[in-house]
Amino acid sequence: MRVHLITVGTRAPRWVREGFEDYARRLPRDWRLELEEVPAASRARADVAAARAREAAALRGRIPRGAWVVALDERGEPWDTVGLAERLGRCAARGRPVALLVGGPDGLDPELLAGADARWSLSPLTLPHALVRVVVAEQLYRAWTLLSGHPYHR
Repeated sequence: MRVHLITVGTRAPRWVREGFEDYARRLPRDWRLELEEVPAASRARADVAAARAREAAALRGRIPRGAWVVALDERGEPWDTVGLAERLGRCAARGRPVALLVGGPDGLDPELLAGADARWSLSPLTLPHALVRVVVAEQLYRAWTLLSGHPYHR
């Protein structure tokens, strides 16, 4: 299974890159996690809606055909690790790629949110966008360990 973490923003600190890469490397070859970054739209000359629309177009262009699209959104459904593992297990069984979308500083475009197959809220806390990458990578690794019977999940 291929999981695409598609994010707005291209300047993550080194500790974020290292944390993400650590968890991505732990996954087996048949669970490949790929980070795809799109630049944040300039907000200097545009209103927020126009900036989100430009970011949405860039995100849409990175979504693989046939993917199960999940928008990370503060108003989404909170999933526990078992629920995440079950959802990912169904995608893996069907050979369906997964696209996880992370918006820019103003979130995801409403049309992109409406078109997503699911909305996932990581936490009611406001998390820095860079930290989301590490949290998602760790949770994907934890979900894989749960599905494979690996002891990490305990």
